[in-house]
Amino acid sequence: MSSIFTKIIKNEIPSYKIAEDEKYLAFLDAMPLVKGHTLVIPKQEIDFIFDLENEDFRNLWSFAQTVAKKLQKTYPDKRITVSVIGLEVPHAHIHLIPITEMGDMNFKNVRLKFSNEEYREIQNSILNF
Repeated sequence: MSSIFTKIIKNEIPSYKIAEDEKYLAFLDAMPLVKGHTLVIPKQEIDFIFDLENEDFRNLWSFAQTVAKKLQKTYPDKRITVSVIGLEVPHAHIHLIPITEMGDMNFKNVRLKFSNEEYREIQNSILNF
């Protein structure tokens, strides 16, 4: 059975893409902690991030760095943080979270809900950098 992220990769489920190449994808989290919360994933379906081959692991982080720099330009008054938890979805992923305080990245916080229009506005603001 495919993970929800594999369905996003195959465009079976819509998403708000921030960046993509042949091996990696970044898109806005559907249940964000804060505005701009982005997920970075390998297109290869693999459960644990540390099970990626060395080169794929390094390239995933390099791709995430490129996305984080876009987020930093979009949210210059925030710090872009990183979290790898891997409990919610059985597909390796990196959370990039723009924060102003430590509590902003508490995964026990109530998740935000945006309309499709708000998601598109967030997506466009990031893509414009």
